[in-house]
This record gives sequence, structure tokens and C-alpha cells, in this order.
Amino acid sequence: MKVSRASKPVGVVLVDKPAGPSSFALVAELRRRTGARTGHAGTLDPFATGLLVLLSGGATSLAPCFVGLDKRYITDVDLTSTTSTGDPEGEILERHESPSREELDAVLARLRGEVELPIPAASAVKIGGERAYRLARRGVVVEMPVRRSQVHALDVSAYMGDSVRLELHVGSGTYVRSIAEALGGHCTMLRRTAVGPFAVEEADPERLTAIADARVRLPDDAVGRVPNAVWERALALEAERSA
Repeated sequence: MKVSRASKPVGVVLVDKPAGPSSFALVAELRRRTGARTGHAGTLDPFATGLLVLLSGGATSLAPCFVGLDKRYITDVDLTSTTSTGDPEGEILERHESPSREELDAVLARLRGEVELPIPAASAVKIGGERAYRLARRGVVVEMPVRRSQVHALDVSAYMGDSVRLELHVGSGTYVRSIAEALGGHCTMLRRTAVGPFAVEEADPERLTAIADARVRLPDDAVGRVPNAVWERALALEAERSA
């Protein structure tokens, strides 16, 4: 089996992303350091922090196993205004009185379970062949499609009247900014604390986790998202590195 240099090292890298840089900047940083092809299992907005799962070398072929995992977040929501992006980087669109705790709880109850929420305008979804965030930057107003999302848990950990801190456990593809907008507010802080079985406390950008070790932690349905032959090739590449 001919192996390209970009196929190794093989493994999973857990990174605690700081606020500011894009997720792609951290992907590029790992690629420069290792010389291997590098991918990700889901990005975070520049203002957000928390867990990024990066895939190195032959592990990039296993991306479908990681992309579909549930996510956990903590977010602070300003309940008194909405912004063009659903986060602090956008322009304020509207200011209003914050809801009472009873009103807030009533809306939260409707946002649990399987829900349909509009995709934020400042997202990477393509509208007419162009990324939505590029249209938004030019001031082009479009009707954003809705996405069916699974919200397993949506709990209040602190309520401050004008703002609220929420802890969320959601299915893949759920936009936390959409939940904030459904509350009449916008995210002022967003932190991803877990991706499937991987927690942000494990993050170490210098450590390459073996895909064999990562595999035993993945749920069976996630492992089955790629054919066995793909797993076998990735594991063979990994074995060559450690031999």
C-alpha cells in the first residue's frame, strides 16, 4: 500500500479553542506542525470557545464518525436585544424588555425535544450557491431555511433578569444562536464543553489520540457511519506510524 506523506501522523487532536481565531486557523496550525492532511469534526464561530475535534492524516477519512456526534454547550444570552448574527459580532437589530422568568420558562419548554429553527443568516449554509454569511455581510436579506434539530436538554443554570446562562445538550447541526434568537436575544458567550464522549477538559493540542482509542469510545452508530474497510486502512496507517 503506497502511503502519501500527508496521510501521517494519524490520530485525533482535541483542542480548547480560544475566542478570536477561526476554527480553520487552528486546523491550519496543526497542519503546519505535522505536515499531514488535517480536518475537523465541526467548527466554532470565532467568538466562541471550547472543544474542537481535529483529525490528522488518515483519520480524516473517519470524519463522518465524529461530525454527527451530539454536542454540549454553555451559553450566555442577552435577553434584551437581537443582533444581525445572533452573537456579539453583529449589529443590534432590536432592543426590548427582557421576558419574565415565567415567560422565559414557557419559551424554553417549547424549545426542548425535536424542534424546527431558522438557520442563522451568518452561517455557512449555501443560499443560491453562495454562503449565507457572505450575503449577510453585503446586507442582502434572504429568507433562511429552517432546520429540524434535537434538543435533548436545555437548562437554566443562572438567571439574571436581563440575561440567562443556559446549559445545552443538542444533536449535531443545532445552532445555539437560533435558540438565543427564539428567546428574543443573542449569544454573548458560547462555549462547547463536549463532542460526543470527548470533553473539553481532555483537550491538549500537543497530544495525538490514537484512533483505536477513540473508536472504543464512539457509539456503535457513529462507528458504522464509515465502512469497515475505511477503518481498517486508517488503523493500518496508524500501526505503521507506531511500528
